[in-house]
Order: sequence, then C-alpha cells, then structure tokens
Amino acid sequence: MRNYLLTLTAGAAVLAGCGDGNDSGSGADASSPETITVDYAYYSPTSLVLKEQGFLDEVFEDEDVEFDYVLSQGSNNALEFLSGGSVDFGSTAGAAALMAKGNDSPIKNVYIYSQPEWTALVTGPESDVASVEDLEGKQVAATLGTDPYIFLVRALDEAGLSEDDVEIVPVQHNDGANLLANGEVDAWAGLDPHMARQELENDAELFYRNEDFNTYGFLNVREDFAEEHPEAVEKVIEAYELAREWTLDNPDDVVDILVAEAGIDEETAELQLERNNFDQPLPGTEHEESLAAAGEVLQSSGNMEEDDDVEALLEELIDPSYAENVIEQ
Repeated sequence: MRNYLLTLTAGAAVLAGCGDGNDSGSGADASSPETITVDYAYYSPTSLVLKEQGFLDEVFEDEDVEFDYVLSQGSNNALEFLSGGSVDFGSTAGAAALMAKGNDSPIKNVYIYSQPEWTALVTGPESDVASVEDLEGKQVAATLGTDPYIFLVRALDEAGLSEDDVEIVPVQHNDGANLLANGEVDAWAGLDPHMARQELENDAELFYRNEDFNTYGFLNVREDFAEEHPEAVEKVIEAYELAREWTLDNPDDVVDILVAEAGIDEETAELQLERNNFDQPLPGTEHEESLAAAGEVLQSSGNMEEDDDVEALLEELIDPSYAENVIEQ
C-alpha cells in the first residue's frame, strides 16, 4: 500500500522548497505569477463557489493574473497534481495530506475549507453487513490515499480488524458508488456527493458513521509557490474567505451550483451541504490533534512508516501564518 502512495509523490523532491512561508526575511518576490492554477472538487462546495463566482478575479483585479481551474476527483488526484506541479493549490482531506507529507510531498496546509462529515461506511439495502465486524472477509471499495480509505482503516482498527481481514477494491469514488449500487462489492468507503446520492436514490445504508474520523478539508499550496509568492497565497485565502462567507449567506444558491457542477439532484446537494461546517477556516490545534490521532492508526496499519515523527510532520505541514494575516480573529 505504501508503494502505491509513494507514486502520488514521485518527483516531489524536485519541487520541494525550503522557505518558511511568508517570512519577511526570505527574500521572496512578493509579486504574483502570471498564472495561478487551483483545483476544484465536488467534495469542496467552497471551491465550486470560488470558481463560479469569480472571487479570485475580484481579489487580484489590480494584477495581470490568469487563473486555471483543474478538477480533482479525490485527495489522491489533488496530491498528484500538487506533487507534479500541475496545480498550485489543491483540496484534500487532512489525513491524506499528512500521509503525503510523510512521503516527502512538498506541500503546506494554509486554510481549512470545511469541517465535513463527508465519509462513512456504506452498504446496500439488502446487505447482511450491519457493523464493521461484519466486513471480515468481505469486499470493500475504497479510493486509496483519501479520507474514506483512511476512515475505513481507522474503523477496522477500532473493531479489532485490519486491511488484511477484508479485500479492498481500489477504485475512484464514483466507481466505488457504482460498484456498490450494482452489488459488485459488499461495502464502500463513501464520499459525498456520491454517498448522499446513493443514500437517497438507492436506499444505501450508512452503517458506520463517526464524525471524529472525518478529517478536515485542507487547502494546500506547493511549498515553492508559497516561498516565491507569499502575498499571492494570502490573496488566494482572501478569495476563499469571500467564497466561504458567500456560502454561509447563500445556501440555496450553493445547492444550485452543486447541482450544476456535480450533476446531482437538489435533494442530494442539500444533504451534502448539511454535512459541512464552514465555521473554522483557520488552521489550528484542533486540526493537529485530529491528524495526530489519525497518524497513530496509519502507522500501526503500515500506511505510514513507524519511525515517522508525526508531530514534526504536522509542524511542517500545517502553517496558519498566511491565514492569520487575512482572517480577523
């Protein structure tokens, strides 16, 4: 499994920067680059609002900057894009970012785009699976390197099981939803909006939920970009703050955006939005504590090296300094 995750960060060392974010002594060029590439994701409503409402153009209106938008289908996609340099900002789950950092991915978390309950363990309405213990010997679809996969690992560990006790079918999130709907797997580590859709349209059962095992939505930036363009990082956060505030003020319009972008119906979009909390955008202690707990399980399960210093990795990964310069406290 670790070999697979290493492919997500191949070539990362080439991109790695050694700066300390927006340290005024870094000698960084404060001007913005000609093009900034950000991802957007169906699991991040604020990223869709950012793209739809043009908040980046608004914040950078005095600069000649163009913006490219790239769709991330999951944290694994976003991490590949970040490590490969094809995006400057990528949306992931916190635990996925920690795993990538353990594999030397050159990223910093600079903003929290939501606190979601976006994942659960899901089965079909006629299934005899009613608990995590019932998964022993069963096929479970999951997207490796993402929060649903990590959620599954932690749920198995809590139940006294491991990945060796189940057959993990590695597919992208939407394919996992389809496999479950077609009865081709016994369970699926789900992700919204696909999970909400299965719940409403196919009577799928969320048989194991644990909000604490859902790690936060991390907006990550490439380290070299942050070192070279610290003011641009702050402006992107400023645009995300406009998107967050707009999301809180206009939930019905956000539902419309989800419907249009993700191709889901209104009821599914409403359910997905209900499962997101947008109140805490500033990275802080609660995020470190959440990921420290996740890191312990990931190490014991072999998904991170046992000798990884999780505390040190978190210090390298989570950098609130950019957001602190933007967000009123």
